[in-house]
Amino acid sequence: MLDDFFIRALVAGLGIAFVTGPLGCFVIWRRLSYFGDTLAHSALLGVTLAYTLEFNIALSVFIISSLIALILIQLQKRTNLPGDALLGLLAHSSLAVGLVVIGFLTFIRFDIMGLLFGDILAVTTEDLLIIWIGGPLILLILKLIWKPLFASTVNYELAEAEGLNPDRAKAIFTILMAGIIAISIKMVGLLLITGMLIIPAAMARNISSSPQSMVIYSVLGGLLSVILGLFTSLQFNTSSGPSIIAASLFLFILSLVKIKQSIKLKN
Repeated sequence: MLDDFFIRALVAGLGIAFVTGPLGCFVIWRRLSYFGDTLAHSALLGVTLAYTLEFNIALSVFIISSLIALILIQLQKRTNLPGDALLGLLAHSSLAVGLVVIGFLTFIRFDIMGLLFGDILAVTTEDLLIIWIGGPLILLILKLIWKPLFASTVNYELAEAEGLNPDRAKAIFTILMAGIIAISIKMVGLLLITGMLIIPAAMARNISSSPQSMVIYSVLGGLLSVILGLFTSLQFNTSSGPSIIAASLFLFILSLVKIKQSIKLKN
């Protein structure tokens, strides 16, 4: 019989996979991988502030990550710096500030490894509520902005000409990214959450023939990664977060094999 902590971890991981699948597809389509890293790095500052102010960690991470995302949007409008330079500036600055704040909090014991790589086996009932309330809310909002967000991904000028307000959709999407990072940082960790967004979506892109099928395969890949990763972690006593990402990588490699076979059949 599986222990209660493992059941909670499985339920939490599956809840996260349902959300990271569709969001990860947009991360791939819009080439926002580094943006995900930036928000993930800023999450450390949110965690330290939560401990300092005795605040809810998920809410604190969401606020800080959203603030970083909005700052990025404003900097893109006010400076001539390229996007990757701004992302690097914000990512490393927020990470450095978070580490500096940790240095001052000598009266609090931090689990740095847990923050960096997650500790999904320590999930509580409160965490499950946050995931399974916040997750569907994120998906609902994504569904509402899907048309303008997808249209601007394909052709920004055309979406703007059709009055779809792509800038608003982009801003909302950045907030949704902050939301998924906030509800999943405890489970996967700030260094691995971007992998959970990117790798299943990348696998899905290799085997899908349409945007809709890519979203479905991305969700299924995320769910399977969580199941394989957690059972591998239980069997071999490995870290749960890295095990999930390793399972995602395994599925991605399998998708490459399928592509290779398809190319041979065409030739």
